[in-house]
Amino acid sequence: MYAVIRTGGKQYKVAAGGTLKVETLPAEVGSEIVINDVLMVADGDDIKVGTPVVAGASVKATVLSHGRGEKVTIYKMRRRKHYRKSQGHRQNYTEIRIDGISA
Repeated sequence: MYAVIRTGGKQYKVAAGGTLKVETLPAEVGSEIVINDVLMVADGDDIKVGTPVVAGASVKATVLSHGRGEKVTIYKMRRRKHYRKSQGHRQNYTEIRIDGISA
């Protein structure tokens, strides 16, 4: 059984027992969260697709940790103009473990 959820403006395919890094969620480490933005639920051949969300479906997850991702370097340059700009960015994330899917 798997589901497609929406959180942080992105969509993720999740299954029970899997871990996932999503955009930062306002939850404490070790707490349980419930995600109600379930776009699709599949259990074998039984597939439910929402318009836009599946009514009554939810995904339960546990917050494992908060952290910062790998550094992304942005470098801009204009040739012959003596313009160089270097910038870095590290995105915050929340790591969650999927405990169960209910449809």
